[in-house]
Amino acid sequence: MIKTIKQLILLAIASLIFLVLLWFVKLIWFKPFQISHFFERVFWEEALDDPEFLSSVRILEKYGIDFHNDDLTDISPEKALRDLEADKKNLEILKSYSADSLSTTEKFSREILIWKLSNSIQGEKYMYHNYPVNQMFGLQNEMPSFMASVHQVHNSKEAKDYITRLSKFKKKFKQLQEHLKIREQKKIIPPLFIIKKVIKGIESFTNQDPKQNILYTSFVEKLDKVDQIGENEKNSLKKEVENEIQNSVYPSYESILSYFQKLGEKANNYAGVWKLPDGDNFYKYILKVRTTTDLSPEEVHSLGLKEVDRIQKEMKNILRNLKKMQSQKGISITNQMIQNPILFLNKLRKNKKFLFPGNDSGKESCLNEYKNILQEMENGLPKMFSKIPKAKVEIQRVPIYKEKTMPQGYYESPAMDGSRPGIFYANLRSMEEVPKFGMRTLLYHETVPGHHLQIGLQQELKNVPTFRNFQNFTAYAEGWALYAERLAWEQGVQQDPYSNLGRLQAELFRSVRLVVDTGLHYKRWTREEAIEYMIKNTGYQEDTIISEVERYIVMPGQACAYKVGMLKILELRGKAQANLKNRFDLKKFHDVILGKGAMPLSILEKMYEE
Repeated sequence: MIKTIKQLILLAIASLIFLVLLWFVKLIWFKPFQISHFFERVFWEEALDDPEFLSSVRILEKYGIDFHNDDLTDISPEKALRDLEADKKNLEILKSYSADSLSTTEKFSREILIWKLSNSIQGEKYMYHNYPVNQMFGLQNEMPSFMASVHQVHNSKEAKDYITRLSKFKKKFKQLQEHLKIREQKKIIPPLFIIKKVIKGIESFTNQDPKQNILYTSFVEKLDKVDQIGENEKNSLKKEVENEIQNSVYPSYESILSYFQKLGEKANNYAGVWKLPDGDNFYKYILKVRTTTDLSPEEVHSLGLKEVDRIQKEMKNILRNLKKMQSQKGISITNQMIQNPILFLNKLRKNKKFLFPGNDSGKESCLNEYKNILQEMENGLPKMFSKIPKAKVEIQRVPIYKEKTMPQGYYESPAMDGSRPGIFYANLRSMEEVPKFGMRTLLYHETVPGHHLQIGLQQELKNVPTFRNFQNFTAYAEGWALYAERLAWEQGVQQDPYSNLGRLQAELFRSVRLVVDTGLHYKRWTREEAIEYMIKNTGYQEDTIISEVERYIVMPGQACAYKVGMLKILELRGKAQANLKNRFDLKKFHDVILGKGAMPLSILEKMYEE
């Protein structure tokens, strides 16, 4: 009897061990028993293979895990192919989970991931249809920013990790060059005017003394704040950084520089992606990915023309009212300006009353004004939102070395462990590009109630798969930020008519983008035709317009996502107001739109209706 009991106990233990091993094997290599475990596996497979992402979000550091902070992400062509095969495998497993047995959260998570993986796989034949080095982004711009703003130095180990990462620039830039050569063989070559700007940017970066380079100065700034490291060790670490910049970083950049100097001989000045292999179908594909809709290029183009006309009519009404006012800040308004608001905006942008001085003092005043506007809006958020992110947001200047090719402002999300806030970078390359009447709208878009509020809340979501804390869909994120600009005006934050003109000008700008992006890539406009149309219909500085048009050239479809996303959110709000009437609650509406994180617009609409 005792022997039998022992046998049963051993059998039970063996069975338990077998079940645990089976669960573990299926979790790691096959189909996990639960879809929630599969979601986590997909996220961590990607995250653990991307040390730069891990350093950026700092999701592991709070557990004392930092093995990734001395490494750079593999961007080799072989890695790209492995990722594609992983997407195919994961999509097959994901579809094998029946939606009928899932919770509501799991169903939407499944739909979101299916959309993402499916579009990744559909884009296999277009995986090289981009320009991984251009005037805006690419390793030559991204790596200095990553090292300066993401890699943190709080102790000796993190300082040495920084140096190790610098030593790996050569390997990473070699992988980049392999990608460039594949594209060259496929005749996927940037326009000549883009190549010239890339060359100029690299030359500017490498012509600096290593001690003047942002890779050195940012390291020194961080290191000098660390009290636990002695001066002798600090000096030694600084010298190592200087040596790596000279011996690893600069040669990496010079190899890309040499490549682009030769590549220019094969380039032309055609701007649109129609010139690429199967370019017309590629544009339809990328437009779907960017807008997360099935809108055709022609539909997007027509939508843009319609919105441009509508917004300019709103501007005309404001100008008519301004003309009737006794005090107009000394700015005369003619009937010609009312008929063509762009003429008035052009004049307004040159009025010194709306501009900061172009000197250092003026730029400092501009940053302080941004901070004041931010504080005012933060104080008003509880009137519009029941939830506000815990993460803070700060305002900094765009680093001087890259301000010439960067947009007027952009946002970087906070770290998950609270060690780095969200950051709004303001471009101060020319104060004529930062009129006071446009500052509020730009800040609202990039910080609160725009990007920072949306992304901050998404990162803090509970009871959702981890991938949904970080998932980004351009139409959702940029659509929300553009909606946030309008929301601020609706809530009475910027009732000044000039600021309202600034808001409408920004919305007009996004509408013009629909026309220009499709014009370049679908209707085969030249770069010069696109610039001419934008100048005529926006009133922005020519330098700003050139920078923007060249952005659309290297990021096809991306600029279309803003307006498409905003219109969808307004459409859903309109339906809710019509259905609920007096019971409509703006805070609750925002809770629904923001409460599940970013997703394709088609899924957002379905989620809201359910």
